[in-house]
Amino acid sequence: MTGPGDGVLVEGVRDLAVLTANLAAIRSAWDGADAVGTMTVGGDCGVELAPIERARRQHGDGLTVVWFDAHGDLNTPASSASGAFHGMVLRTLLGDGPAALSPTEPLSSGQVVLAGVRALDPPEARFVADRAIRHVSVAEMSTPAALLAAVTATGAEAVYVHIDLDVLDPATFSAVGVPEPDGLSPRELTDAVRALGTRFKIAGIGLTEHQPDDIRSPEDDKVLDLLAATMMDVMRDNDAQGGRQSAEGSGPRDA
Repeated sequence: MTGPGDGVLVEGVRDLAVLTANLAAIRSAWDGADAVGTMTVGGDCGVELAPIERARRQHGDGLTVVWFDAHGDLNTPASSASGAFHGMVLRTLLGDGPAALSPTEPLSSGQVVLAGVRALDPPEARFVADRAIRHVSVAEMSTPAALLAAVTATGAEAVYVHIDLDVLDPATFSAVGVPEPDGLSPRELTDAVRALGTRFKIAGIGLTEHQPDDIRSPEDDKVLDLLAATMMDVMRDNDAQGGRQSAEGSGPRDA
């Protein structure tokens, strides 16, 4: 993988050349691979471009992306104050990002469910409202029921689970770059992912944005170990069952 860039802003995106080179390398690594479900661990949210693009290609309109994140990552190069691409990833997957990082087949708004998102910039909030993107709040995730209902309503046949670790409450996990208060507990997150694996085929899982301090926290490490083990269990169990399908069946997609 290409190393860190120099922070230069190009077309509203910092380190665009590095990001483009990394995306090309990941796409190349997929060439000839026959794996269906994938698990991606490490990196920032930008590492999800190629895995989700591949899942979209495999499952077409039957794919739903569940975006566990404190942030929407729905900025564009024009709306982003920082130019940091990790705040534009989902918007890029929806077809509105920098051309050099655009997916071959963008997602539709009806293929996305925001989960635990609680820090939207004003342009992001307007976009969510305008596109009627489904959003399950932290308060609604005390049990998985509301999330399962939202995903079922998309007509999902397969689900890609994106997890930015800042979806967790910083009181329970602090090793992230942009913590936001009032997040999920580790149990709420693992219960939600297990429930998705029980109901739907899992197209892939991404576990991203781990940023430990110089002095690592043993408690953070325990949470990370728990999450990684849970995700592996969900992938293995789902694969052993040949993938799950929603008991409600598939419905029409939103535009």
